[in-house]
Amino acid sequence: MTSAVPTCWKTPPPNIEYDVQGLELDWVCVAWDLDLARGPSGWIARSFKGSRWEPKHPAGYADQRRAYTLNSYRVLLTRARQGMVIFVPRGSAEDATRPPDAYDAIDAVLQSAGIPPLPGSP
Repeated sequence: MTSAVPTCWKTPPPNIEYDVQGLELDWVCVAWDLDLARGPSGWIARSFKGSRWEPKHPAGYADQRRAYTLNSYRVLLTRARQGMVIFVPRGSAEDATRPPDAYDAIDAVLQSAGIPPLPGSP
């Protein structure tokens, strides 16, 4: 008999929208990053390339890519049966890829939609 030590190599990977489409899960944690950021006139779909966030669309496809990214979040946000945590990371003024105001804007929209912060969170 061998005694296996649990390691991070055995941790199942997180699921993306393709994995959970059609599923109902008891509890869900959605990690919201700047691939869907709040801009002055609505949501902006972006992707991380190299060392910065860039628009997630080739010229002429902005609306399609935005709709696709919005739908991906819709799928993730509609899987929970009992409860959900939406994790929005804190930004860092020292890291240009994590601007605090961008994360604060996402947090503000979620709170204005009636999603309360977790007790004890900043």
